[in-house]
Amino acid sequence: MSPQAIIAPSILSADFANLGAECSRIIGETADWLHIDIMDAHFVPNLTFGSPVVTKIRSHVERPETIKGNGTFDCHMMIAEPKKWVKEFRKAGCDLYCFHYEAAVNSTAAESPFETTDRKTNPKELIRFIHENGMQAGIAIKPDTPVDVLWNILENPIEAERPDMALVMTVEPGFGGQKFQERCMPKVKALREKYPDLDIEVDGGVSLDTIDVAADAGANVIVAGTAVFGAQSPRDVIVKLREAVEKRRK
Repeated sequence: MSPQAIIAPSILSADFANLGAECSRIIGETADWLHIDIMDAHFVPNLTFGSPVVTKIRSHVERPETIKGNGTFDCHMMIAEPKKWVKEFRKAGCDLYCFHYEAAVNSTAAESPFETTDRKTNPKELIRFIHENGMQAGIAIKPDTPVDVLWNILENPIEAERPDMALVMTVEPGFGGQKFQERCMPKVKALREKYPDLDIEVDGGVSLDTIDVAADAGANVIVAGTAVFGAQSPRDVIVKLREAVEKRRK
């Protein structure tokens, strides 16, 4: 059977003036994870927040007791130099560090914000580094990136260099509130067919109106921002999102 449903509301849609309480509240409304969008104004045009904010909200949400457990901080790293920030986000309380394939193949192997090097990194090396720093590793692809770039990474015989989750973006990364792009669903379907046990996340425009399409394709980790934080009853929305995934598990 495919992995269980995981609902990860995006805090990009939370009230930033009351962020810690908002994160605690939404976990209390039966959310599994918190999806934390980190943007650097380089890899994407927008700028959100860095590790100090993650540190502060971590104090409002208990650490998960198990791997991928309740309260997991799923940090979506929309940044140009993902390896530089692994250690900082580990210290801040990140549990799952999800970088972009497109950034990893064009960035350096520097291991801190204070280090410079001309040596390039690569996705497998970065996944190993994330695991060595005690976090789960995710790899994300943009809507226009073909899914087959992931095959070699997911089929790596070295377990430490294989990701724990794949994220298929269903909007262009950088801004919340965009329309769900159904054209990305064949990538989700292909991933699920090849890797039935893999956690597959979708992010962008997911709501009660689009969840059936995503669940039919095989997504089990559901990122929803406005649909959850903007709802009169976040709990009801989370329950319906979860039900849509669970009834399609095979």
